Amino acid sequence: MDDIVKQAMAKWPNVPHCYGWLALDARGNWRMRDERAQQMNEPGDKLTNAALVGFINRNYQRDERGCWFFQNGPQRVFLNLESTPFVVRTDPAQGLVLHTGASMPPVEAAYLTEAGELILQAGDIVAQLDDRDFAQALAWFDVDGEALLKWIERPEAELTMRLAGNQINVEHIGRDDAPVRLGFVRVPTGVTVDAPTAGA
Repeated sequence: MDDIVKQAMAKWPNVPHCYGWLALDARGNWRMRDERAQQMNEPGDKLTNAALVGFINRNYQRDERGCWFFQNGPQRVFLNLESTPFVVRTDPAQGLVLHTGASMPPVEAAYLTEAGELILQAGDIVAQLDDRDFAQALAWFDVDGEALLKWIERPEAELTMRLAGNQINVEHIGRDDAPVRLGFVRVPTGVTVDAPTAGA
């Protein structure tokens, strides 16, 4: 967290939280959602200012409920998530890189949804693969593309993938079940709710 943010939090500790104005899309873009975007349930405008994006990346974290937010000075700006709290991309030099620019730690678990979305987990990090990189990810699986599609439709057999030299079992997960099972909230509100329990 930036020092200037820590100082602002100490100076103004009781600033109301903000909900609905910022989102993370499934390709790792931060989106500003004005009143019209919120009313029309639109994704909002993609943020392109490098300094602002970097500031958000450095001050992005979660609370005890599993809600993700950007600490903007003394205020928590809670995120609407289109998919998962992180989006991961493949990089020829760095391997797997999160949308924040950080390298993804070694993957411990992998999941495929009914829509073919690949979700990778490393400790507290839950990241959906950018769909534009899925073709490259096909080489990770122990079956070909046709067999993989059949497994997504009927996940009866065991499925594994090999990533960074490690063999990982792949589980089928419902897209709508992912938040509860993996411990995050897609659309936070100001209403107090029980925190999701990963693995529940």
